[in-house]
Amino acid sequence: MNRIVSLLLSLTIVISTGCASSSAGGSSDRTVKSGGKDKVVEDLSVYRPKYETPEDAPGARVEPANHVNRKVAVLMDTVASVNKNIKYAQGYRILAYNGSERQTVMDLRKSIIRRVPEVKDYLTYNQPNFRLKVGDFFTRLEAQQVLNQISDLIPNAQIVQDQINIK
Repeated sequence: MNRIVSLLLSLTIVISTGCASSSAGGSSDRTVKSGGKDKVVEDLSVYRPKYETPEDAPGARVEPANHVNRKVAVLMDTVASVNKNIKYAQGYRILAYNGSERQTVMDLRKSIIRRVPEVKDYLTYNQPNFRLKVGDFFTRLEAQQVLNQISDLIPNAQIVQDQINIK
């Protein structure tokens, strides 16, 4: 019986010391309340290494001897001139009408031009069908924005991938 009591007593002491706070009274820990919970914030600046910075002024600046800036500028100019000659690219257009009625496509074209004047229209005729495509868009998102503006005029309009003109 004494053995069981002493075992329980020692077990209680071990558990209570294990659950006790380990912070000393003189430490720089502090408790901060945020959102109803206590957080312990420790000051670790005493453990960080401290370096001394040299006070000497840096020497004279060394200029690079092998310049490639002129060569790069020439190459960039040639790339820019080649890019200016590109007139077409793959992009998106809105297919507004595909049918055989000329008067319908012309009325639709006029209403689209009134609604969105900054967008160019492309009317093609391949016997017996008229096709009305609208816009030159690099991304599908740009085409979708214009399609939203004219969707009440043409509820069946679609965004199609096409070769577009570059301005």
